Amino acid sequence: MNREAIVGVDLGATKVTAGRVEGNRVAEHVTSEISAGDLEARVLDQLIRAVEKVFLPSVAGIGVGVPSLVDVEKGIVYNVQNIPSWREVPLKKILEGRFKRPVLVNNDANCFAVGEKHFGKGKKFRNLVGLTIGSGLGAGIIVDDRLYCGSNCGAGEFGSVPYRDSILEHYCSGQFFSRAHGMRGSELYEKARRGEEAALEIFREFGGHMGEAVMIVMFAIDPDAIILGGSVSRAFSFFEEAMRRKLKAFPYPHAVQKLVIEKSDEPQMAILGAAALFINARA
Repeated sequence: MNREAIVGVDLGATKVTAGRVEGNRVAEHVTSEISAGDLEARVLDQLIRAVEKVFLPSVAGIGVGVPSLVDVEKGIVYNVQNIPSWREVPLKKILEGRFKRPVLVNNDANCFAVGEKHFGKGKKFRNLVGLTIGSGLGAGIIVDDRLYCGSNCGAGEFGSVPYRDSILEHYCSGQFFSRAHGMRGSELYEKARRGEEAALEIFREFGGHMGEAVMIVMFAIDPDAIILGGSVSRAFSFFEEAMRRKLKAFPYPHAVQKLVIEKSDEPQMAILGAAALFINARA
């Protein structure tokens, strides 16, 4: 793996990022805006052009992370969030035809988890969960050092678990700040950094909900570690104490004591995670 290059691609609602991973680092990367409202072919063309900019003859494969469910075996992408035209896209077949390299496609939260396992803070853990806290709540699961996707790439959809009057995602993602307090999370983050008590209290409230989410993960998966990523994880220092206080209600205190909860510190994990799909496939 260290002598090969892998292109990792992260597709989002407003941009696509592609990077060439060589060994344990991103040697080159590009980010391009995409027109999420465009036709399927137009968005696909924007993704292909991003890959072309970092592609070299030494590239052995291409990994792609997308915010949707995926037929992992066939590499078909279904109903991409915030890209309405991408309802059923045979992305693996298209990219393999264009670049003549093997292509692996998976959910972006799964890519985050497998990236943390091979490139980040998850290296020393056999069983871990990567929680991505951004506009939604996503999760990827590593069991016995391997990514576990489930039968339909739907394993780890904790955000859809019923919670209070709605679902967990509405309380444990950026949606909480807008739904409950009418403010963007980024705005509250800046207020909290300035020490404004009202913002700090909102993050403490958020931390309580995150503690509930962690307990659900513990009941379902019982991991060694939970690694947090996504834009809201930047505020970890503002909600960590309240989250851990909530965990005191977990009925197995020894499990809480053993559980490691950390925030990812790798800014290019989306690229590394997509590339790590190949490491996982060979494990």
